[in-house]
Amino acid sequence: MDSSGHIPAAAGIGRRRFLGYVLAASTLTVAAELGEVVFAPDEAAAVVPSVPGPAEIYDLNDMLTDAALPTANLITIRVDTDGTASFALPRAEVGQGITTSSAMLIAEELDLPLERIRVTLADARPELLFNQLTGGSNTTISTFTPIRVAAAVARGRLLQAAALELGAALNTLTTKAGVITSAAGGRSLTYGELAEKAAAMTSSQVSVALKDAAEFEVIGTAQGRIDAREAVTGRKTFAMDLKIPDALPTMVCRPPTINGTVRSVENLAEVRSMPGVTDVVAVSTGVAVRGRTFGQCIDAVRALKVSWGAGTADGKSDDTVHDELRRTELPLPALDLLTKSVDARFTFHFASNSALETNCAIADVRDDSAEIWGSLKSPIAAQEQIALKLGLPVSAVKVHVTEGGGSFGRKLFHDAAAEAAEISRAMGKPVKLMWHRTDDFRQGRTHPMATSRVRATYALGQVLTYDQRHTSVATDFGHGVGEIITAEAARLPVGGLTFSETIFALSQQTPYNFGVVTQTLGETDKGFNTGSMRNIYSPNVRCAQELVVDELARRMGKDPYRFRREFLKDERARAVLDKVVDVGNWGRSMPAGTAQGIALHPEYHAYVAVLAEIDCRPETTGRTVRDAYTGPRVTKVVCVVDVGLAVNPRGLEAQMMGGIMDGIAITLSSGLHLDNGHFLEGSWDNYFYARQWNTPPELEIVVMPPTTGQPGGAGELAVAGAAAAVACAYGRATGTMPTNFPLNHAGPLGFEPLPTTPPIPASPTDGLDRAY
Repeated sequence: MDSSGHIPAAAGIGRRRFLGYVLAASTLTVAAELGEVVFAPDEAAAVVPSVPGPAEIYDLNDMLTDAALPTANLITIRVDTDGTASFALPRAEVGQGITTSSAMLIAEELDLPLERIRVTLADARPELLFNQLTGGSNTTISTFTPIRVAAAVARGRLLQAAALELGAALNTLTTKAGVITSAAGGRSLTYGELAEKAAAMTSSQVSVALKDAAEFEVIGTAQGRIDAREAVTGRKTFAMDLKIPDALPTMVCRPPTINGTVRSVENLAEVRSMPGVTDVVAVSTGVAVRGRTFGQCIDAVRALKVSWGAGTADGKSDDTVHDELRRTELPLPALDLLTKSVDARFTFHFASNSALETNCAIADVRDDSAEIWGSLKSPIAAQEQIALKLGLPVSAVKVHVTEGGGSFGRKLFHDAAAEAAEISRAMGKPVKLMWHRTDDFRQGRTHPMATSRVRATYALGQVLTYDQRHTSVATDFGHGVGEIITAEAARLPVGGLTFSETIFALSQQTPYNFGVVTQTLGETDKGFNTGSMRNIYSPNVRCAQELVVDELARRMGKDPYRFRREFLKDERARAVLDKVVDVGNWGRSMPAGTAQGIALHPEYHAYVAVLAEIDCRPETTGRTVRDAYTGPRVTKVVCVVDVGLAVNPRGLEAQMMGGIMDGIAITLSSGLHLDNGHFLEGSWDNYFYARQWNTPPELEIVVMPPTTGQPGGAGELAVAGAAAAVACAYGRATGTMPTNFPLNHAGPLGFEPLPTTPPIPASPTDGLDRAY
């Protein structure tokens, strides 16, 4: 047994060793080693596949993982005298379950029960650099080894302390459930009893070996969320649940058009004298109102009479933006007269990534300091940029990361935190800022409108070329890679497109051998509040590609499944495709007006295959409660997912379910209508996210057995696969390739738009109580 307490591997089987640290502290505190040696492969990779795209060689997830490496040793685990292990996760928990999966990694290597692991969210720590960004399905990938190394170091240190206390040899000691037992005499000590004895006066470097996959007892097992009880009982603490002294409810009267400005306020004194109102000030985003209750804030906001200046999208509509996108499209190469081609152009309208929790934050700004609370996926960038705007040193601004009620990319931006800080400074008082639901839909971040122009040429049973020109309203990557340098670079006039093109190239790939493949990005119009909504470009790009794949199969007289399988590059992709076809009973006889569709999506070292069945018959489509959506209904979905190593299969299944619902929504019904500089949708009542009626009665998720020793990305994987499968099913059911998404966008609105001034309904909705 080595110093960490692990039995050495058998002769001939090399077990990789890792470096970690025992840190000087009052109780046992440990960390992982930093640097590329942690993730260096044992030997060179196999032969590089032919004609690989950039994302097949080095993708966005690889970039984020490598960026996090230099500060991996700053992520620490502490063992306390009560026998628990504490870990401040430098990521944001927004419902994806990373606190649970991180706890599982610690429990595995530390031999401590899951319920004795305490995972909290770390405050903004500038020294972490790129290691505190939550995005790109990267958390589990980038922390998988560092967390395990730190936990293994802790276990080894506890064993050494126990050996001294018990007077026993290391190789006679065993660990189980937080207890170390000696084979000689059966004496035992708990981790809590050893926590102070295992602590170190000075920091030192140690070497450890991690468990082999065959030894896993926690990793790879289905576990319930460690925060499930708090979530279902309402005890989970979000930003608006915090009781910060003197931080009163605050809301903002916002302009009728996107990014409009305040010219003047006609009745400022009158509103300031309304019941409960403490302050009313004009800020860069509108007119802020602070009151005793949110209900009083709403009354005051509705009473304000504001003269508004022009916004950044005044006069623009779906048609004008679409025309601009068409004019910006990069040209396709000339056609060879000896080949046939599939040519198609797809349009994807604006979509909202409004999370269930609206945009909110708490701020307390003083003359020489500031303190911020909020669900932030890029807290270092928030801290640095807020400090810059306030004219304070970064060290004077504290940013606390709270748990969030959903994100889907939204919380990569700290809009609410920056706005709260500005309001608090203007009022000279702490504020608890919350956006109304309508604010989120009309002034919040959106997935940008885009077109995708595709041409695939084929001859003699082979696809010779595949060209895709994706053109999008500019996606704001102002969060950068989690700190101020890349954040500011992404906002530069030239740097913006370069940054977007980099993200596009590192996230988009085709899984098929289609000869010469090109996929490029063009951008236009920075007048909108956009963001990298869940799956970034992939739902649009993959949906267009899979529809073209179906059309190629049809023209070449092949079954869509057989066609895909013939051209796939990777065996893991074939495996998930074969499995979904088997489980989903592909090719079964179905009534006219109904059909199956399949799609495949590779991303972040993971693969998903989705089979969807749809019913497009007029007599069986229906409407959801409280809205007028009528249209196709998805009746069945089978999803097969391979993420290499699934740390928590149950959590992975939940991620796939959520992604499937997102995919159904953006394909069938969920989109924003732009009209004269503002979006018509203003609540969940008229933003037709998939409801209970359109939730597939049959839904099955199949998690493939481990195919690699490392986890792949999962958080976004199913969105693109489900969106494409539903679109393909619709095309097969109707006999016409869909090209305009969501499918209901061109039809009647089905709702009466809320007024634009004031942009808050007369009565609070969406769970916004009038009493605070």
